Amino acid sequence: MQNPTPSVPTPEQIRRAPKALLHDHLDGGLRPATIVEIARATGYTALPETDPEKLGAWFREAADSGSLERYLETFAHTCAVMQTRDALVRVAAECAEDLAADGVVYAEVRYAPEQHLEGGLTLEEVVEAVNEGFRLGEQRAREAGHRIRVGALLTAMRHAARSQEIAELANRYRDSGVVGFDIAGAEAGYPPTRHLDAFDYLKRENNHFTIHAGEAFGLPSIWQALQWCGADRLGHGVRIIDDIERKGGEVSLGRLASYVRDKRVPLEMCPTSNLQTGAAESYEEHPIGLLRRLHFRVTVNTDNRLMSGTSMSREFEHLVDAFGYTLDDMQWFTVNAMKSAFIPFDERLAMINEVIKPGYAELKAEWLFTPGPGTPPVASGSARSGS
Repeated sequence: MQNPTPSVPTPEQIRRAPKALLHDHLDGGLRPATIVEIARATGYTALPETDPEKLGAWFREAADSGSLERYLETFAHTCAVMQTRDALVRVAAECAEDLAADGVVYAEVRYAPEQHLEGGLTLEEVVEAVNEGFRLGEQRAREAGHRIRVGALLTAMRHAARSQEIAELANRYRDSGVVGFDIAGAEAGYPPTRHLDAFDYLKRENNHFTIHAGEAFGLPSIWQALQWCGADRLGHGVRIIDDIERKGGEVSLGRLASYVRDKRVPLEMCPTSNLQTGAAESYEEHPIGLLRRLHFRVTVNTDNRLMSGTSMSREFEHLVDAFGYTLDDMQWFTVNAMKSAFIPFDERLAMINEVIKPGYAELKAEWLFTPGPGTPPVASGSARSGS
């Protein structure tokens, strides 16, 4: 047997490969059956469908519709069933279980505590319920034979005025499961500089934060997030491609694109979500292909698993189909994500060296144990000992 050139992984290998996820929204990843059950238990009657399968299809169709109103409506329904402690614990636990079953070994999952107060919970009670759910989900995953570590990112809504409060909340719980801060929401008309007080506070506290930027609004959003606010990572950042000029086979980087690449600014890219929002026309035309070739610090993420009908494995399957990526490419993306995580350096290094690299090495070695063509089967009882 000879080791073939690196081949594209099978869907089963993709699922088993260890993966790291940095950009996943808790309210965008609920199980449809859970939504139906919590809605029934809490008396929420506004769901468009009460059959879980039909409801899941409705979420995907609404997200694909091209209508911003329908897209935002999807989150109104998920948030509506996440207003009690028990619901938050359940949703967070199932999130961790689902990610672990998909081969995710490290995840940072974000949510906006301010969106879960309608049932009378305080901000602190929301955070504690979600943290409890993540720990429960990690435990259940271990019992099912999977390993995952989940950290929470607390999100402030950029159209609201609670970013300082949420930043302080993230800082208070930084040793209890919260690993960082984020702002999200419509970029146009709500620049990140509106929240400079929160970012300055986090920098003074030596805390981590990422900013949704460069998804819909373009280069000014990225520039402000980095040069005014000091973001550690960019949520999406896909529009950095606008600062890269291509003429024939020549590629020229503008000042901002060069800065992002040279400073190794992590880009939390979400291919399927980007297609839904019009940031890319197809997987084959998604900027991730060029950015990977140019060695930007690109990571692969899910964004909203329910609305996009996706998972980390499906995201990689699309990229493998579009670009012929191998297990080596998957490992590159995964190591990028782990290098960019908001946990201590020694823990990131241990995850890379003791979990991720060994996992990919085992997958890449599987060809050694696959019989080649024409290899006769070994008859039972025919083996002999020899020197």
